[in-house]
Amino acid sequence: MEESTKRFKPIEDRNETLEILNSVYDSLKIKGYNPINQIVGYILSEDPTYITNYQNARSLICRLDRDELLQELLKAYLGK
Repeated sequence: MEESTKRFKPIEDRNETLEILNSVYDSLKIKGYNPINQIVGYILSEDPTYITNYQNARSLICRLDRDELLQELLKAYLGK
């Protein structure tokens, strides 16, 4: 059984980042999870199992660079 490493191209478009986060949030909510807690768990640990596979949410969030995601979240929180 041959396994290959998947490579994800980081997202550089802020709108696409927002779309991915919204999609992941919605998928987690539909599956009955607390989306905020699950996304925070993913950001802190980089463990993709915090994110459901439902609607391809896990592979979507893996496309986002965690450091850039944190920067964007902080900018949005501070209104900068």
